[in-house]
Amino acid sequence: MTELAPDLAEIISPLVALRRDIHAHPELGFNEHRTAARIAAELRAAGLEVHEAIGGTGVVAVLRAGNGPKTLGLRADMDALPIDEQTGLPWASTRPGCFHGCGHDGHVAMLLGAAQYLACDPGFSGTLNLIFQPAEEGLGGARRMIEDGLFETFPCDRVYALHNWPGLPAGTIATRAGAIMGAADKFVIRIQGRGGHAALPQDTPDALLAAATLVQQLNTIVARDVPPSASAVLSVTQIHGGHAHNVIPAEVQIVGTVRTFDLAVQDRIEDRMRQILRGVEAGFEVSATLDYDRYYPATINDAEAAEDALAVAAKVGTALRAPEPAATSEDFSFMLQRRPGAYIWLGQGRGAEAPALHNPRYDFNDEVLEIGVRLHIALARHWLR
Repeated sequence: MTELAPDLAEIISPLVALRRDIHAHPELGFNEHRTAARIAAELRAAGLEVHEAIGGTGVVAVLRAGNGPKTLGLRADMDALPIDEQTGLPWASTRPGCFHGCGHDGHVAMLLGAAQYLACDPGFSGTLNLIFQPAEEGLGGARRMIEDGLFETFPCDRVYALHNWPGLPAGTIATRAGAIMGAADKFVIRIQGRGGHAALPQDTPDALLAAATLVQQLNTIVARDVPPSASAVLSVTQIHGGHAHNVIPAEVQIVGTVRTFDLAVQDRIEDRMRQILRGVEAGFEVSATLDYDRYYPATINDAEAAEDALAVAAKVGTALRAPEPAATSEDFSFMLQRRPGAYIWLGQGRGAEAPALHNPRYDFNDEVLEIGVRLHIALARHWLR
């Protein structure tokens, strides 16, 4: 274990209460007003320089120690999900349809704990920027903070983010060089026919039949157009069309997602989707449009930053080189496009039956708060040594 002052334990108990308070009062992306105010108040109470309303509701605290020239950013996301909680816990969400189902409440608590400890005992020489980011869940809060001058106002030679990971044992810290999280794309396909009587299909281009064929063809792309050595996921998640049993609908909508780790593979999948659409148009005498939104790029870790994180993790807990990336996405990717750094997983350790992230029965494991605080402290002291 790293050498830490014995009063670290005194920070943890209040952190549990803080984490559960944030959990009970979740807020969706760009509406984290109560959460941001609570964070800012805690940081000011620790004596830190605090800046609010960065990229909407973002908060950044600055801790300077010594005269070292290096700078480091540590980021925690703070938004909740539009899900009804089903845990039945005493600290369950008090807001219907809003729930910390991804552990961002725990991320906030861990970074706050590190801020409180380092404010008393920095143990480094340089500048530490503590970044509390809004709207990670699909709304691009990281990009908004960057557009609002995050890295110009708060320079970061390197930046790290920590995310809880239910599939890893508690105390295990994992990362890897290169891709660690997938690019997230959303597609919406609209197939337009004319609509007509279901008893006279010969008179009506059948948008529903075209859609059924299209779904089957889309599911061949990864199997037949992506190299076996590459990883990709294409999932159709919605089909909308029709309103009566005896009417062929005029329009059908297909919605889904694509996850990739390589830009060339991402381009290939989108190109093949457009080619398949043209074939469906010709084969069924319908028109088809594709709205393809590449909303989060792949999260690509800097190799040196990832290796440093693993070396630091080995002194704090159990370090694991992640064997493969996850197909889920993360908007910390925008920060890693601007600054070298790494995204790190922290094991939750509740067994194979524990609810996954984004599950209505999920709850952050308070037992890993301390190791998360220790890791943040160790990363700051390592880079700013």
